[in-house]
Amino acid sequence: MQGLMMDMPLLVSSLLTHAARHFPDVEIVSRRIEGDIHRYTWSDCAQRCAQLANALTAAGVNQGDRVATLAWNGYRHLETYYAVGGMGSVIHTINPRLHPEQIAWIINHAEDRYLAFDLTFLPIIEGIAALCPTVRGWIAMCDRDRMPADSKIPNLLCYEELIASGSNAFDWPQIDERSAVALCYTSGTTGNPKGALYSHRSTILHAYAAALPDAMGCSTRDSILPVVPMFHVNAWGLPYICAMVGAKLVFPGAALDGKSLYELFEAEKITYSAGVPTVWLGLLQYVSSNNLKFSTFSRTVIGGSACPPAMIKAFREQYGVEVIHAWGMTELSPLGTVSQLMSKHLDLPESDQMTVFAKQGKSLFGVDMKIVGDDGQDLPWDGKTFGDLLVRGPWVVKSYFRGEGGDPLRKDEHGHDWFPTGDVATIDADGYMQITDRSKDVIKSGGEWISSIDLENLAIGHPAVAQAAVIGIAHPKWDERPLLIVVRKAGMDVSKEELLAYYEGKIAKWWTPDDVQFVDSIPLGATGKLLKTRLREQFKDYRLPSA
Repeated sequence: MQGLMMDMPLLVSSLLTHAARHFPDVEIVSRRIEGDIHRYTWSDCAQRCAQLANALTAAGVNQGDRVATLAWNGYRHLETYYAVGGMGSVIHTINPRLHPEQIAWIINHAEDRYLAFDLTFLPIIEGIAALCPTVRGWIAMCDRDRMPADSKIPNLLCYEELIASGSNAFDWPQIDERSAVALCYTSGTTGNPKGALYSHRSTILHAYAAALPDAMGCSTRDSILPVVPMFHVNAWGLPYICAMVGAKLVFPGAALDGKSLYELFEAEKITYSAGVPTVWLGLLQYVSSNNLKFSTFSRTVIGGSACPPAMIKAFREQYGVEVIHAWGMTELSPLGTVSQLMSKHLDLPESDQMTVFAKQGKSLFGVDMKIVGDDGQDLPWDGKTFGDLLVRGPWVVKSYFRGEGGDPLRKDEHGHDWFPTGDVATIDADGYMQITDRSKDVIKSGGEWISSIDLENLAIGHPAVAQAAVIGIAHPKWDERPLLIVVRKAGMDVSKEELLAYYEGKIAKWWTPDDVQFVDSIPLGATGKLLKTRLREQFKDYRLPSA
């Protein structure tokens, strides 16, 4: 017997129509690359999305076609999200921080039909346009008077002229909710990038779960500024979540430095934000050096890489900002876990609560997880045992676009499919997961594992350390031993001996790095993560004093 409910597909177009109908006057504010501030409402956004959908349809974009973007967080980028996805095509956000040759490879692999770009990235487009035969038109996201005068890009179109050519009435199609809506490629640090192809159903379910109070906890009372880029796993779902709950949405554009962010936070009364640790490091340094406080900012989601406990503590104790520590990945749309306190934790001392906050947290409803050993058998949830982290759920990929990389899934003894995350983790008795390393980054010393993330987080807690990375260096007796690589804060000094002494009493003695190297900078990947592959190459011939 089936239930007697209306059969209405879960579609991203319904988010836009909901926001326009029930929150028509709620603002969307953007700092444009032109330097000014643009304001309009969810109602205005819906009308322009309809115009863009009509214009793209007239340009020959069909359901299932890919339309790419190379753009910062802004209202025009938001319009492409909803217009392209809503009309049944696929919005393909590309990370402009990738190498141009890699960008061209991704465009060709996706067979993008059109690509919309901010003028910031005009040099990239000019360099790759001839290498991308599937692209019929390149759309400059600007007004006519800002169009490049002497560009040799074939079929260069003006975004605002395209918008003006379309009617503001569009009948959003009622397509299959399992149809593709968005395509995001992994950053491709090893091998070719791989595409995660999200469905309307997975995107809506992810937004529902992520918005829950014990997850990201967004509401119409919030003014939300996603620092995390819209080209980084759809800004962790915030462009969809904000429409779902009717929140004010503020976009920072290209200005992600501490000063620019702080000024926008204050001017737009931001209550809520989200971003990776490297961005927050810059913001914290700016407010600290200028003796500033936040007047409305009260919560931030930090993910992308493990958040150092010192950063969580600084936000909480110095600025009264609650840090929501989260974990996810492109293949999970991206949210998998969030670290929020349970009722049993509320009466614990601050230090014990911090231990909970430092973990990546409990899985959202919809995501199941477990840790397994090398033999594939489940490992205990005791908070101590390390294992490979596997996940499954309705917004977890089952394969990559065009089968790139082969079948990624593993089957368990019950025949259930699980996605191997590539992370090494522990899970405690309450279900809190903590990433201890990427499987390729874990340091194996004398048959035991050392967490490079734990060592990095402790080092960053030192007042003279700006950045820290730990890699394994070959050792004749122990196989590998940890090397600590440090960038000092400007104007501050710290010695190797001081840093090694800083670990005393905080970790098992045998975890202590064998040496420390000071560098001017640590290479970061396209999504702000430490590029340990580059560090391992840089220090491949390094010999530890203990070797």
